[in-house]
Amino acid sequence: MSASPQLISPIQLLERRPDMGAKAMSRVLGNYLRALRENRGLVPVEAGRHIRAHASKISRMETANVTLKPRDVADLLELYKVDPREREEIVGMAERSARPDWWHPYGEVVPDWLQNLIGLERDAHVVRTYETQFVPGLLQTEAYARAVVQSGHRLAPPAEIEQRVALRQERQSRMSGPGAPVLWALIDEGVLHRPVGGREVMHDQLVYLIDVLRRPGVRLQIASYTASAAATPGTAVSYLRFAQGFLPDVVYLEHMTSAVYLDRLDDVDRYRAALDELSALAATPAESRAMLEETLKRYT
Repeated sequence: MSASPQLISPIQLLERRPDMGAKAMSRVLGNYLRALRENRGLVPVEAGRHIRAHASKISRMETANVTLKPRDVADLLELYKVDPREREEIVGMAERSARPDWWHPYGEVVPDWLQNLIGLERDAHVVRTYETQFVPGLLQTEAYARAVVQSGHRLAPPAEIEQRVALRQERQSRMSGPGAPVLWALIDEGVLHRPVGGREVMHDQLVYLIDVLRRPGVRLQIASYTASAAATPGTAVSYLRFAQGFLPDVVYLEHMTSAVYLDRLDDVDRYRAALDELSALAATPAESRAMLEETLKRYT
């Protein structure tokens, strides 16, 4: 089952997070619209009729799978008997949620299936990630990121490669500073022995990871071969955990040309449990530092 929406005014959430991104705002508004509808005892067909649309559009609005039109939001808020003053502010939020986000200039290198992750990660409370092939994108050096991008887009022109690398670097910069989420990264031991980009690139990447361990907003653990064999989610995972009352947690699973987002409670709970188990078996941050320093000798 999906997480039940809470009847918390999005205005209160915006006050707590004035820099809320457009994607998070769309989800906040969608959850609120669903909670209002259910609180009024209406089904999507009835709500859709009020805005001259099918029930499927109501579902897409409530799950943030369509751009929210201010007129539709205003009409629904009127149907749900929301106070006129609050209605005006929420419609203003809908207008903000429809504006192009910061990654818009990057164009086609940001496919639709990636936009939700990029749009939501900065508004998360904790971002947990488990990687089996590469260093997590949010912890890659520029040279390492370029090597990864080139391996996955071998036919892409140089300008596109650089654009993809620049996008990855900007995502990193936006994950720092006040209000940024905690980044909890689990890296399979095999990643350390995979010479992505060559010895020099790997040397600098490992040095960077050692430095990252000193940062208060980052928890980094290396999952040994033994730990990964005993407990693993089975694939690379990004788990976005949000502050209570803000948004339901989201699990992101990426494929070569698409991605899957999971927010059903049973799915989310399973991935959280798998990550918890692997974290318990993985090296501690201090032990992980020792593993990184030992591996660094191979690339020196």
